[in-house]
Amino acid sequence: MSHTPQTLMPLDSPDEAPPTAQIPTSPNPSSDSDSTLLHISFNQDSGCFAAGTDHGFRIYNCDPFREIFRRDFGPGGGIGLVHMLFRCNILAFVGGGADPRYPPNKVMIWDDHQSRCIGELSFRSEVKGVRLRRDRIIVVLAHKIFVYNFADLKVLHQIETIANPNGLCEVSQVSGTMVLVCPGLQKGQVRVEHYASKRTKFIMAHDSRIACFALTQDGRLVATASSKGTLVRVFNTLDGSLLQEVRRGADRAEIYSLAFSPTAQWLAVSSDKGTVHVFNLKVDSGLLGNDRTHGVSESNPASPTAASSLSFIRGVLPRYFSSEWSVAQFRLHEGLQYIVAFGHQKNTVVILGMDGSFYRCQFDSATGGEMTQLEYYNFLKPEETF
Repeated sequence: MSHTPQTLMPLDSPDEAPPTAQIPTSPNPSSDSDSTLLHISFNQDSGCFAAGTDHGFRIYNCDPFREIFRRDFGPGGGIGLVHMLFRCNILAFVGGGADPRYPPNKVMIWDDHQSRCIGELSFRSEVKGVRLRRDRIIVVLAHKIFVYNFADLKVLHQIETIANPNGLCEVSQVSGTMVLVCPGLQKGQVRVEHYASKRTKFIMAHDSRIACFALTQDGRLVATASSKGTLVRVFNTLDGSLLQEVRRGADRAEIYSLAFSPTAQWLAVSSDKGTVHVFNLKVDSGLLGNDRTHGVSESNPASPTAASSLSFIRGVLPRYFSSEWSVAQFRLHEGLQYIVAFGHQKNTVVILGMDGSFYRCQFDSATGGEMTQLEYYNFLKPEETF
C-alpha cells in the first residue's frame, strides 16, 4: 500500500515560521464532564498537556495546575491525537474514537487564534503518531515516517520502519540541530537521524520489539525499552554506545512512557504495573557500565536503590543482579495507562492517567524510596478534584 501524501494545503503565510504568540486564556467549560479521554500528551517542555476527547480537546497548564482552554465540537468531535507546539496557538490533530471529527488518515494543523484548521496532511493509511518542532512536522504511519517543513508543508524526508502500530518517534527540540529517533527495519533496532551532519546511526538496542523510547532535548541521549519491559537502556545517539542500563523489575511489563529530566540526571518510567520509577543517571560522570558500582561498594547489595556491589562476579550471577534499580517509586492503579514527565519544581514528576488523573509527586534524591504525593486532580471531572 502506498503511503505517499495525497494532498497538501499550505499554511496561510508560507514564507513565515509558525506564529508563536501565547495561547489566550479562554476557558469555555461545558457540562460534558463525562467525556471519554482518547489521548493525552505533554508539550515539548512538559509545562502543559493536551487531552483529546470524544467531544474535542482541552489544554492544561501543569504548574500551577489549571485548565487553560477547551474546544468542544460536540457529538462527532472525536480527537484521537492532539499535540501542542510549546505554548503557541498551533496544534496538530488527528480524528479518533467512535465518531471522529476528522478522518484518521489526516493530520489537521489548527490555529486557535483563528479557531480553524489552516493546513492538512492527507495519507492513504491511518496516522499513528505526530511530533512537532518549531520548524518541522513529523507524521508517523504504520511503516513509514514523513518529515515536513512547517512553513510550507513540503516533504523533506521519508523513512521506512518496521511495523510501528504505536507511532513511536521522538525528535529533539534544540533549534538548529534536529535529531530524530524511530524504530529501524529490524526488531529491537533504533534508527537515529542526525540532520545537521546528515548522518544515520542504527543501534541494536534490544532483542525484542522496541516498545518505548525517549530523547533528551538536545538529542544526545536516547532511552529505550523493549516489549519485555524489564530493562531500560540509555545510549549515546552519536556513536550508539550503551551508557547505562537500569532495571524496572523482574517480570514482564508494558512500558507506557520514558522521560528524561531537563539535565538528564534522572529518568522516569511508567508501566502497566502501576508503578512510576525514577532512576539516577550517571551518564555525565564518565563512569560507564559497572565501573560506577565502586562508589556504592559499602552499600547493602540487597538494596534496590543502589547498583549491585556484587558486579565483580557478574560473570557468575545473572544480569538481574548487576543492573541498577530505581531510586524512587510511586504506586498507582495497575493496568491503567499513565504517562510521566519531570515537573518544573526540583525533584518532581507529573503523572497523567487515561482515567483523567493528574498527580504531582516529589522524590527525595538522597534517600529515595516512596515519592510524596503533592497534588491530585481529576482533569476530566473538576468537581471530583481534592
